[in-house]
Amino acid sequence: MVDGYCMKCKGKKVMKNAKATKMKNGRDAIKGTCPDCGTGMFKIGKM
Repeated sequence: MVDGYCMKCKGKKVMKNAKATKMKNGRDAIKGTCPDCGTGMFKIGKM
């Protein structure tokens, strides 16, 4: 369970389908979707 901020809903939510990824500069990040509106969510940091 990873929480992130949804820009569309304007609030913190638990990401759905959260997956660890790497950014171009080599830093770790997490990609997922908002459970309410389906907007893509992104969080910098480890899972």
